[in-house]
Amino acid sequence: MIALIWRYEVPEEARAAFETTYGPTGAWAQLFARGDGFRGTELFKAEDGSYLTLDVWRSREDFEAFMAAFGEDYQALDRSTESWTLSEHRIGEYEVLG
Repeated sequence: MIALIWRYEVPEEARAAFETTYGPTGAWAQLFARGDGFRGTELFKAEDGSYLTLDVWRSREDFEAFMAAFGEDYQALDRSTESWTLSEHRIGEYEVLG
C-alpha cells in the first residue's frame, strides 16, 4: 500500500469547511472511493493550525488508474476548494509498512 501525504495552511475562517471536505468522510474521500484500491483518508491538524492529509491506496497503479478515470472530477474539486488554503504542498508518497 501507499500513502500520499499533503500539507496545507488554512486561514481560520476556512477551517470548518476545510475539515469537512478533507476529512475521512468528506468530498475528497467520496471522490477517491470511486476508484478501485482506495483505502481511506486521514486528516491531521497541528497546534499551529496547519493540516496534513494522508490518502491510502492499495498501489500507485490504483491511484494512477483513478486519476486517468476521474482526473477531471479531481481538478474540479481542487479548483472549488483552492480559495480555502494559503498554501498546499505535496510532501510525498510513502510505502505503508504497518
